Amino acid sequence: MNSEAEQPEAQPETAVPPTVPCSVVWSDGRPYVLESPSGRPRWVGTDTRGRPQLLTRADLQRRGWSHRRAS
Repeated sequence: MNSEAEQPEAQPETAVPPTVPCSVVWSDGRPYVLESPSGRPRWVGTDTRGRPQLLTRADLQRRGWSHRRAS
């Protein structure tokens, strides 16, 4: 078993999240989907109580993100 394959991809703080609409990334154990209504891209997910949460690309970079869910 390759332990490297089991590890989530950690992104450095300077890494830029994807820009393709409908992309999915993980932050703080929750998924966020990129939507771009009205030309303003926003990462849409939920907070710890299940309420909608909108993040900008800068917000996501500050919080940290990954292409894979952390186990």
